[in-house]
Formats: sequence, C-alpha cells, structure tokens
Amino acid sequence: MKNNQQSVLNLLGLARRAKQIQSGEGSVLKSIQTGKAQFVFLAKDAGSATIKKFTDKCSFYQVSLCESFTKQQLSQAIGQSRTVICVTQSGFARKFEELLTMN
Repeated sequence: MKNNQQSVLNLLGLARRAKQIQSGEGSVLKSIQTGKAQFVFLAKDAGSATIKKFTDKCSFYQVSLCESFTKQQLSQAIGQSRTVICVTQSGFARKFEELLTMN
C-alpha cells in the first residue's frame, strides 16, 4: 500500500505542474460548488470544522474525497502548505481513484 500512496503523491505533484488542481479552502469550496472539482484530498490532521465542512460538501455534491494523507504529505507533494486540494481534470481523478482502491 505504501507504494500506491507514493504513486498518488507523485501524481498529485504532476497534476499541480499541469495546473489541474486548486488548493486552499476557499478555492476548493468554490470548485466543489460549481462542479469543477473531480476529486478532493483533505488532510487527515485538519481541524474538525474543516473536516466536517468538506466531508459534507463532497457528500452533497457527490465528489470523491480522500482523507488518507497528512497535511505534511500533501504539502510536500505540491510544494505549498495546504490542508485541502482538489483535482479539476477527470483523467487525473480517475487515476487517483484507481490507485487508492487497488490492494
């Protein structure tokens, strides 16, 4: 599983370089509400209010959510200190789901 997690983080860095992500609470929230967000990463060590807000929004707008990584891991993958990140391109989103569901 560690290998898949590292692959996900590497792909997240690639998605950032391809300008296919939004990061930061405000930007991600707006992307979810407007239907642009395809997949959301939320740090498992985020604050309880943040976790509740994004869990509820992703559930309501039917956006896939991943809470498998820490804030440090996500921040290192994209090179910015962030708690929540969304992927806006469906191809990347499909690959993230595939990698995270593999055993």
